[in-house]
Amino acid sequence: MTTITPPTIKRLDQTVVNRIAAGEANQIIHRPANALKELIENSLDAGSTQIQILVKDGGLKLLQIQDNGHGIRREDMPIVCERFTTSKLSKFEDLSGIATHGFRGEALASISHVAHVTITTKTRGSKCAFRANYSDGKLVPPRPGQSAEPKPCAGNDGTQITAEDLFYNVATRRKALKFPSEEYNRILDVVTRYAIHNPSHGGVGADIQTSSAANVVDNIRQLYGSSVASELLHVEREFSALGFKMEAQITNANYHVKRLSLLLFINHRSVENMTIKRMIENVYSALLPKGTHPFVYLSLEIDPKNVDVNVHPTKRETLLPGVPDIPVEIASNQASTSKLAPYKQVRTDSKMNTLDTFVYANNPYPSSSGAPKRTYDVLETSDLPASRSDNTEDVNMTERDEEAETLPQEHKRVKRVRTDVRLTRLTEIFANHSFVACVDDTLALIQHETNLYLVNFSIISEELFYQIVLSEFENFGVIYLSSPASIEECVMIALDAEEKQGNLPARLQTKENIARTISDNLVARAEMLEQYFSMKISEDGNLLSLPMLLRGYTPTVGKLPMFLLRLGTEVNWEEENPCFEGIARELAMIFCAEPPLNTSSDEEYEVQHKRYLWQVQHLIFPSLKSNFSAPTSLVDANVGNCVTKLASLSDLYKIFERC
Repeated sequence: MTTITPPTIKRLDQTVVNRIAAGEANQIIHRPANALKELIENSLDAGSTQIQILVKDGGLKLLQIQDNGHGIRREDMPIVCERFTTSKLSKFEDLSGIATHGFRGEALASISHVAHVTITTKTRGSKCAFRANYSDGKLVPPRPGQSAEPKPCAGNDGTQITAEDLFYNVATRRKALKFPSEEYNRILDVVTRYAIHNPSHGGVGADIQTSSAANVVDNIRQLYGSSVASELLHVEREFSALGFKMEAQITNANYHVKRLSLLLFINHRSVENMTIKRMIENVYSALLPKGTHPFVYLSLEIDPKNVDVNVHPTKRETLLPGVPDIPVEIASNQASTSKLAPYKQVRTDSKMNTLDTFVYANNPYPSSSGAPKRTYDVLETSDLPASRSDNTEDVNMTERDEEAETLPQEHKRVKRVRTDVRLTRLTEIFANHSFVACVDDTLALIQHETNLYLVNFSIISEELFYQIVLSEFENFGVIYLSSPASIEECVMIALDAEEKQGNLPARLQTKENIARTISDNLVARAEMLEQYFSMKISEDGNLLSLPMLLRGYTPTVGKLPMFLLRLGTEVNWEEENPCFEGIARELAMIFCAEPPLNTSSDEEYEVQHKRYLWQVQHLIFPSLKSNFSAPTSLVDANVGNCVTKLASLSDLYKIFERC
C-alpha cells in the first residue's frame, strides 16, 4: 500500500490574502448546507473514498463529517482553523491553475467563528489520532482549566470534523433559520449532487447511501428514482479547440417536471452558471410542454486558466471569461441529442382528461324516461355536504364525512398488512397510463409511453380496493342502504345459490342455523365493524351501511348476499391481524368491478351497463394513477394475465415505417 504524505499547511503571504479578499462580499457560511459543502470539498481534496455525514436539527444542533482521507498533520493543527491557511495555494498566480475544490483556507475559519468546532484527525503514518477544539479560529481547551493543545486519542485514518450549535453567537441568523426541516432538505440536495458526481466515494447513512462500486446512472436511479434514470441520454464530447470536455446525463422528451433539476459541475466543483442554465432551458423549451423542465447532470472539465472561481465567497458561481463559446457548444449538442425518433415519441398525455369525463358529472347514473323503475335499489351514499347530492330515480346520493378527520388513523396490525404491498413495474404503468377504451365488461386498453396494454380491470380493481381499505382504515365515508338489509335473509339467499350450484358439502348444518350463526357473530362484532370499517349493523341483525372506498362509486347490489356469507365463513375472527386482512379482502371482492346481471328489461340493463362502464373509465382507472401499487404477488402469479402487452410503436414502425 502506497503511503500518502500529507502536504504542509502554510500561512499565505499578506499580499495574496488582500487580493483574494478583494473579491469577497459576504460571509461564507450562510446556513448549514454552505458549511457542509465546504467540508465535503475538503474531504474530496484530501483524497478520501468514503465520507459519512451526520446532522441533527437540520445541521443547526450538530453537523459532523468523517472521511478516510490523508488527514492533518499534528504540527498543522494549531493553525488549521485560522483564515487563509491552506495547503493548496502559495501565490496569487496559482489561481490560474487551481484544480482543487478549495484554495482560500477560509472554510474552517468561518465555521469556527459561528460554531463550536472539534477536529479529530489521523495521518496514515501516525500511531494515534489527535483531537482539538476550536473557537474563532484558535485552539481552545475542551473544558476550563485544561490545555488547548491537541490531545492524542484513538481514531481511524482520516479526519472527523464536528460543528455544534451553528450560529450560537449570531442571534439574528439563528432566528432566521427557524425550520430545521428546510435546512435538512438543503443538506440532502448538496449531498445528492456530490454523491452523483463522485460515484466512487461511498458512505453509509439513513437517508442517503451510495455504493463505491456504483456509476453516475446508478446513483441517479437511487437518489432521483427510476423514472429519471430510465429516460436518460448519455452525452460525451471533447472540444480541443475550446479546451474543454463535457459529459452529461440528460433526460429525453418523455420526462418533464415542474422544476429544472440541474446538477452542474465545473472541474468537479458544484457551481452555478446562469448562462449555461438559460441555454439548457432554451433548448428544452422546444421539446417539452410549456411550464415543464428536464433533469440535467452536466460535468465540464475546462483548462483552469479559463475559469474564474474567485467570483463568490462560497465559490458557488463561476465565470468562463476565457471560453465564452462553451455554453453555445453545450446547447447545440443537447439539442441534437434530445430529438426523439418518431417511434419513440409519446403523443398522449396521461394527465389529460377527455370530454366524456364530464358527461355524467351531474347525473352519474343515467336513466331512460321510458325504462321501468328498478325494484331492487337499496343503496344511498353519504360522504360530504347534502348540497352536493345527486338525486336520481335509481339511487339517492348524499355526501358527507362520517368522521371529521383529514388523515387516516394508523393501526399497528394494518401497518403489518400494508408492508405486504410492494412496488413493481406495473405501478409505473398504471400511474402514468392513458385510458383508450373498454374492450368488454372485464378488459380495457391503456397506453403507457409507446406501448399498448390489455388490462383485466376486474382483477386489478379488486387489488385496488384492497389497498384503499388498508390506507383508509378507520377513516371511511359511509354508503347508507336505503332500507336495512337482513343479514340472515341475505345469507340464506347466498346459501340457496350455492346449493343450486352443488357447492355445499353433504354433511352440513341446516341453512337456517348457518344464517342465524353468521348473523349473531356479526351483530356481536358490530362495534368493531362500525369503528374500523364504517359497517353499521343494528341489534336485530340488519346491515345499515357499507364503507365508501371511492367517492361516487357504489358496488353491485347483487353481490351483497355472497359478501355477508363469506364474511361469516372466510374471515378468521379469532386473530386480529388475519381478521382485518380477511375483512379487507372481502370488501375488495364486493367493490371490484363486475358487470350488472341482466335481470330486468333490455333498456334498463343498458342504462345500468352504461353506468358500470362509466364508473370503470372515470372512477377506477383514474384512481389507479394515484392510489395503486401493484404487488409482486400479482405479477409473479400472473393472475389471469391481468396485463398483456399488445403492441409498441417501435414494433409497428418496423412494419409500417411510419407513425
